[in-house]
Amino acid sequence: MALKSTVFKADLQVSDMDRHYYQGHALTIAQHPSETDERMMVRVLAFALNADEALVFGKGLSSEDEPDLWRKELTGEVDLWIELGQPDEQRIRRAAGRARRVIIYTYSGRAAEVWWKKAAAAVARTKNVTVIDVAPATVDALAALTERTMQLQFMVQDGHAQVISGETVVPIELSTLA
Repeated sequence: MALKSTVFKADLQVSDMDRHYYQGHALTIAQHPSETDERMMVRVLAFALNADEALVFGKGLSSEDEPDLWRKELTGEVDLWIELGQPDEQRIRRAAGRARRVIIYTYSGRAAEVWWKKAAAAVARTKNVTVIDVAPATVDALAALTERTMQLQFMVQDGHAQVISGETVVPIELSTLA
């Protein structure tokens, strides 16, 4: 018998002063049985960093054909394709061919560094792929915020981001690799 996904709810308030985007999002997040809290919260972070009314969660771990998050145009064209983790070169090429813009968020510290050494050449051959590494301390702090029902505020100002949950403030540390 297959295990079922665990459903999380997040009331996400985004105040991105750099993009002049101020919006609330009621998110329903299905956590795949093999997905860790860290990965799920990096998905929420990726959503907040790219928040838009048309941005939606894809099937992610459950699908080879869909990313973790994406935004499609009304014509059906994929405007933004967001991957988490360490996709292989074939998946990177497929995403770059299907979408105007691709963002890969790595988040697993040393494993991400090893992946990047191998993937850097493949990414360099594409013009529409950005790779962003989320610092391990940020990932751990976000995972500590995990609850079945979450109230999260995401703020960006002058290139600095933070997530607030109750009394807890988590500064977001990101490094752009490509």
